[in-house]
Amino acid sequence: MAAIVKYGIIGVGMMGREHLINLHHLRGEGAAVVAVADPHLPSQQLALQLAHSFSWALKVFSGHQELLESELCDVLVVSTPNMTHYKILMDIINYPKPHHVLVEKPLCTTVSHCKEVVEAARKRPDILVQVGLEYRYMPPVAKLIEIVKEGSLGHVRMVAIREHRFPFLVKVNNWNRFNINSGGTLVEKCCHFFDLMRLFVGANPVRVMASGAIDVNHKDEIYDGKVPDIIDNAYVIVEFDNGSRGMLDLCMFAEGSKNEQEISVVGDVGKGEAFVPESIVHFGTRQAGRDGVQTLKAEDHRIKLVASLSVNYFFIIRIRFKLVK
Repeated sequence: MAAIVKYGIIGVGMMGREHLINLHHLRGEGAAVVAVADPHLPSQQLALQLAHSFSWALKVFSGHQELLESELCDVLVVSTPNMTHYKILMDIINYPKPHHVLVEKPLCTTVSHCKEVVEAARKRPDILVQVGLEYRYMPPVAKLIEIVKEGSLGHVRMVAIREHRFPFLVKVNNWNRFNINSGGTLVEKCCHFFDLMRLFVGANPVRVMASGAIDVNHKDEIYDGKVPDIIDNAYVIVEFDNGSRGMLDLCMFAEGSKNEQEISVVGDVGKGEAFVPESIVHFGTRQAGRDGVQTLKAEDHRIKLVASLSVNYFFIIRIRFKLVK
């Protein structure tokens, strides 16, 4: 039998509990959650209730250091508020006993902290460090990535991503209402899309132009005497070192949209589009024209009906291989 991969989840708010659900769906792949850490008692209690429904017995800790020192886990999932990622990741990476780690996006809230984490991780070849950019694994986006990688669209020249959605959700202590905690809207929410742009064009960014504002959301909210300072809409253009360009159109007061994300990738041979949550993909070539456009429903029946796909099969398989080879 394959070895059981024992997981610990640090931060069991909304996203941490989502990871708990996803890992439960992967129990047949050898995944088991054995411990959680969170200083927020209501979050602890909700995680315990969820685990009980899965017949999982969890050890509960109030902080990540205690969980680390328990040495109960092979893998740690970090789904705490963004501004805590740096400290927690450095503690995990520098801990003598190796723990593989999946951290929710973004890696950190500052460039300097990101560089420190990356450098520290490079010095630990015995562990895997991965950022949970789950949009790559949403079925319609995954299908569009496959189409691009196959070369069906030719050399990608333009990527346009529109996210028109609802405002930010309420989080514990409203940490996500302030740039200093989240890194800002274009980091907290949109790192997904800049990641996809870079993946589609196969190049690194060299120039960024952006315009954003606080026009509708959170303007009437006050926390500890402070009004939220996160933007709720923006246009961003990114130029890449191979001459390709990407564009983001973000609006977070657009609840009336049919699709939350619309992604367009255009190459010198053809064009592909993905729509979420419709899970529709269109693709065609310049030569075939409009009449030759193909449409398909992109679904993965292994995926349960959960809010997103923060844990992916590839991550589980890589970790299992490293542990049992």
